[in-house]
Amino acid sequence: MNADPNDTHAVYERQATEYDKRRSKALFEARWLARFTASLNPGDHVLDLGCGTGDPIARWFMAEGFVVTGVDFSEAMLAIARDRWPDGDWRHADMRDFELGQQFEGIIAWNSFFHLTADEQKACITRMARHLDTGGMLMLTVGPRASEVSGTVGSEHVYHASLSPAGYAVCLEENGLQLTGFLAEDPETQSHTVLMARKL
Repeated sequence: MNADPNDTHAVYERQATEYDKRRSKALFEARWLARFTASLNPGDHVLDLGCGTGDPIARWFMAEGFVVTGVDFSEAMLAIARDRWPDGDWRHADMRDFELGQQFEGIIAWNSFFHLTADEQKACITRMARHLDTGGMLMLTVGPRASEVSGTVGSEHVYHASLSPAGYAVCLEENGLQLTGFLAEDPETQSHTVLMARKL
């Protein structure tokens, strides 16, 4: 039986410390992060949507000289990020309805976006497109095919969903974004499926 998408928030609140302990800090994502930032410049603003504890993704961007805004719906996760980087820009918001009143050169949602239902993902892409500057980059981890499955956070199950690759391409195009990269179950990133797009 699949996990309930409405339980995701509570799971992260309960499992924040355990999640942080288990989360790989080895930066297996580095190749994709470098590709994502190839057209960006140090000092550009990056939105880490579903930033969690900020480690390792936000940490990498900050170390590379980018201005990072981290957004997460879990106060327990944000508390860890704020403790590590008290001067960071950490904001409590839900990616299903966030409105930050600014645009970014890059938006990344690594291991967060896929917790939304298919319809929520489509609406979130529209919202992310509004928050991207023209020419800005978007990177998401998604599923390799249209599906609803369960993952784990700490010791608890959580909901995951995905559109098909074609479904993402259509949704991106409808929102003025062009798909620039898609790799299903990349063996170099622990089998994550990665999507990249640029705002036209």
